[in-house]
Formats: sequence, structure tokens, C-alpha cells
Amino acid sequence: MSSPTINPEEIERRCPVCDAAGHEKCLQKGDLRLVRCAQCGMIFASPVPVAYVNGAFYEDAGRPFYLSAEKLEGDYAPVRFERELRMFRRVCARGKVLDVGCSTGAFLYQLGQRFPGGYEGFGTDVSGPALDYAESKGIKVIRKDFLAEDFPGREFDAITMWAVLEHVSEPKAFLAQAARLLKRGGVCLALVPNWKSLARRVLNERYRYILGQHLNYFSEESLRRMAEDQFEVLEANFTHFNPVVIREDLRRRGVEPSGTERARLLQRTNRLKKRRILRFAYGIVERALSIGRLADNLTLVLRKR
Repeated sequence: MSSPTINPEEIERRCPVCDAAGHEKCLQKGDLRLVRCAQCGMIFASPVPVAYVNGAFYEDAGRPFYLSAEKLEGDYAPVRFERELRMFRRVCARGKVLDVGCSTGAFLYQLGQRFPGGYEGFGTDVSGPALDYAESKGIKVIRKDFLAEDFPGREFDAITMWAVLEHVSEPKAFLAQAARLLKRGGVCLALVPNWKSLARRVLNERYRYILGQHLNYFSEESLRRMAEDQFEVLEANFTHFNPVVIREDLRRRGVEPSGTERARLLQRTNRLKKRRILRFAYGIVERALSIGRLADNLTLVLRKR
């Protein structure tokens, strides 16, 4: 997928965690400028194009990527959500589930396939075409702005946000809305890229996940700080490591891969995970990085207070 044509108008942002206005430059990658909050240390993009804030990118330019055959095959591969399903099952054995940013519905589809009859799943997303595909797979979708006051289907047992909060301009509002929609004692699982991961430290601005679509760059500390007003933190999990990404991004020297290339990498990674020896070796490395809090992704498991 080629780079989208984005409205040249840009929006200056305050800190998404503490709302402070003061910040200092942290990193520059092409037109993308990351800053560090002078008050709490949160790293975020500012200014940002309007199309990334209002969702137009995901509705229009993102369509060829999210609905490509390669991306769909990767997302719907049985190994794709193995870790997420294990985390989820530990804290929610059954009930009403909302997947925010569900894209084409792969997580809810796998949840239904693995545990038939255990869950009533709903998905929501800013991308209409992605929701169309999810619906074609039997997923119940809610076509409404998640932050809307009259968002339907209140009283969920669990809300998931897999790789969502890094994309939105108001991540704190997303967590507040999740708390409003959950039953008392309900759980929210929020996965984000880990700013302190080994891959990001090695690659820095060459890392493919430092890109325009990502407006927020969380550490465990900043994500906890943002969630603690509404939630109790039950677990912090560090998962995923892809040595192929490090090798490819070192080779590309910061040139952003196309959507097709990213989807093919997901396919390739899923195939490698099926090889028993590689899977065993990968598991050892991932566990070591998890212990050191250096894996690629961070997931907080939160319980509504």
C-alpha cells in the first residue's frame, strides 16, 4: 500500500496522559515528530495530520491493507491471537465482550471458534469496510463512534483493545468510556507497542512501528498512569518478539514498508511459528524478553474499580 494523501492541516496535541502543554522534541522520522511530555514523560506525536485523528485514514487509505488477502490470511491464522486468548481466558471465562478496534473481526471469530457458546461478542471500528468483512464472518458489529454518549450495549463483562490506544488521539477517553460500559468488576485488556522493547531500542527511528498512524508511544509506567483513575491493574504482560522485523528494518534503514510487505511479513511469521523447533527456540527468547520487560508488546489487564 502506498503512502496515503493526507490533509495538510495538522493538529497540535497536549499530553494524552496528563494533559500538560509543555513538551520537548524526542525523535524525528521524516514528517513524523515525536515529543516527550515535560511533566510526566509520555512520548507522543505532535503535530499530527487530521486524517489520523478523525479516522479518515482507516476508512479510505487503510482499506487496501486491512482487506488485502495477505492481511486477512495473517489475521485469521489460528496462531495469530494465541497469547491474547490465553490472557483473556484467565480473567473472563464467559460473558458479553466488546472488541474495540476489531478491524475485520479476527479476535472475536477465534474466541467464538475456540469457546463456542461461552461468549456473546460484539465488535466496533472506525473502518466501515472492515466491519462489513467482520459481519460476513458472523460477528455482531456496532457501527457507532465508541466515544459517543449513547453507545449501545452497556454492561459488558469484558472490553478488549488490541493495538488500539496507540492509534487514537484521546486514549484516556477510550479507557474512561470502557470503564463506563463495563459491569462492576468487569475487565479491560489493552495491548500497545512497548516503547522500551529491545526492538525499539536497537532500531529507534528505523523501527517500522514508529509511523504516522501511531500517535502514542507507551511504556508500562505511562499506560499504568493513564489507567489508574478508572481501573485496578491486575497484570502487566510483555509478549511478542520478531527477529525478522529487526533484520528487515536494519536492512531498510528506516524506509517504511508498504502495507503489502507488512501483511506478507505477518504471513511469514505465522508460518515460522508452525515449525516445532523454531517455535521452541522462539518461546525461550520471548520468555527471556518478557521477564526483562523487553518484548515488543505490552498488555495491561485492568479491572473496573
